[in-house]
Amino acid sequence: MDDAARTTEHEVRLTGLTPATQYWYSVGSSTEMLTEGDGFRFTTSPPVGPARETRIWAIGDSGTASSDARAVRDAFKVFTQGRPADLWLMLGDNAYGTGTQAEYQAAVFDTYPEILRSIPLWPALGNHDIGSPYFDNFTLPTAAEAGGVASGTENYYSFDFANIHFVCLDSDRSDRSTSGAMLSWLRNDLGATTQQWIVAYWHHAPYTRGSHDSDGEGALIEMRGNVVPILEAHGVDLVLCGHSHVYERSFLLDGHYDVSATLTPDMILDGGSGRESGTGAYRKAGGAHAGTVYAVCGCSGRVDSGPLDHPAMHVSLGTSGCRNRSPAGTTRIR
Repeated sequence: MDDAARTTEHEVRLTGLTPATQYWYSVGSSTEMLTEGDGFRFTTSPPVGPARETRIWAIGDSGTASSDARAVRDAFKVFTQGRPADLWLMLGDNAYGTGTQAEYQAAVFDTYPEILRSIPLWPALGNHDIGSPYFDNFTLPTAAEAGGVASGTENYYSFDFANIHFVCLDSDRSDRSTSGAMLSWLRNDLGATTQQWIVAYWHHAPYTRGSHDSDGEGALIEMRGNVVPILEAHGVDLVLCGHSHVYERSFLLDGHYDVSATLTPDMILDGGSGRESGTGAYRKAGGAHAGTVYAVCGCSGRVDSGPLDHPAMHVSLGTSGCRNRSPAGTTRIR
C-alpha cells in the first residue's frame, strides 16, 4: 500500500488479506526502506464464530516508562515463548502524566517496540490519557469495521475475534449515565452479538480496594451501578480494568451493584478459586446473570499500597505484574 501524504501520522488501510494468515511487511518510501526484517510480521484475525484458543495480554496503568513496566514486558516475553499473544489490550493510563506525545513515545513506542510490530493493540482511555495524542496514535473502529455495532466514536468501540466479542468502554470522558450515548450503544451492541464469549474492558475498576477504593470514587461507582447491570444482563463473561495499581481477581459474581459492605453470599455464584488446578474452573450455564469475573490489572507499570480486602475478590496482590503467576493479565479463552 502507498501513502503519498507528507506527514508523520500515517493510516494505511490493507485490503484483500486472508483470515488467520501470517504476513510479513516493511515500511519505507519509493527511495528508502525504513523498517524490515523477520520481526515485522502479523497474523490476521481468524474467521468470526468458530472456537479457537485465544491468548490475550491485558496491561493496565503501564504508562510509567519505568523499570517496573519493562519488567512486566520482559516477563510477558518469557511467559509466551513459542506461543505469543493473539491480542493486546491496554486498560488506560497508557502514558503518564497527561498523555503527551513525548510521554507516549517513552511509555509505549520505546518500551514495546518489538511487540508493537506483531501483535494488534486495542487500547482504552484512562484519566491520564487526556492529551490528543491518544487519538493521533491509535486508529480505532467507529463504524463496526471489526465487528459489533457502530459506535460513531473512537472513545468506545467493539470488535470480534474468533468466538469472542470484545467491548471497550470509556470510563473517563464519556457520559456514564444509563440514558447517555455510550450506554445506549452498549445495550444495542451486546444485544446484537451472538458470540460465545464476551469480554468488556475499560479503565476505572468497579470493584477494588487497592490504591483506589471503588466505594468512594465517582467514576468507579457509576461504572459499577450503571454499566455492570447491563453487562450481567447480557451474559458478559469477563471484565478487565485498571486504575488501581494492584492485581485483584473476583469470584464469579452477579448482582453486586453497591458498596462492598452490601455484598451478600447469593451474589457469589461460585466461591471457589476458578483454577483448574484448584477447586476447578468457573462454569456458566450461559445467558443473563450467569456470572461474571472481574479483574484489576493496574500493576503493569507501578505498584501502590492499599487494603486489598474487597470481599468480592478471590485474589488480591500488591505486587508488580511481572511477579504474579502470569505477567499482568495474560488470559486464554477457548
